[in-house]
Amino acid sequence: MIADDHQMFIDGIKSILKNEKEITIIGEALNGKLLINQFDTVRPDIVLMDINMPDMDGVEATKLISTKFPSIKVIILSMHSSREFVAGLIEAGASGYILKNTGRKELVEAIQSVSEGKSYYSAAVTDVIMDSFKNPVRKIENPELPQLTDREKEVLKLIAREFSTKQIAEELFISTNTVETHRKNIMGKINARNMAGLVKYALQHGLIV
Repeated sequence: MIADDHQMFIDGIKSILKNEKEITIIGEALNGKLLINQFDTVRPDIVLMDINMPDMDGVEATKLISTKFPSIKVIILSMHSSREFVAGLIEAGASGYILKNTGRKELVEAIQSVSEGKSYYSAAVTDVIMDSFKNPVRKIENPELPQLTDREKEVLKLIAREFSTKQIAEELFISTNTVETHRKNIMGKINARNMAGLVKYALQHGLIV
């Protein structure tokens, strides 16, 4: 589904994606409130979400979706790439963040990545994320922080680098089932709801440098 307060932009996205065989657009909305009201009758896998919308903006809608509809993944489509917007949407639970001036190829790649359970951020957004969280880096020395094992830290680092489960298994010479077990244990320890939460934790606590 697409949520944006400009019908012309919605129509443009629909036109871009209409020939993608693995992607079906099942609905649209001009604000977050209208979007979420449709979930009683139609439930998308992914929402392409604008930030600035009337009645309920993209930040509020993303928070609500992350809390009440965690199976639905949100990709932010915005012209804003400032630290405040990016950090706020990651905190809200967005699984992806790309700029509206992106091309069809990157949009499709983002949708495919998020549908596979990974996060996706465009290069410009990734730079903002890195600048936001690694300076200054908070060290994992606080006794109140969850204690991850060395193996869990290795897995989390690779997750944050957008390695797939199979790639992590090959890199660490372990089974894919073991990778998934580590992933679940990490999410439980750090109270992360989704992949964005894992990436944020890794950045905040110096696991990515």
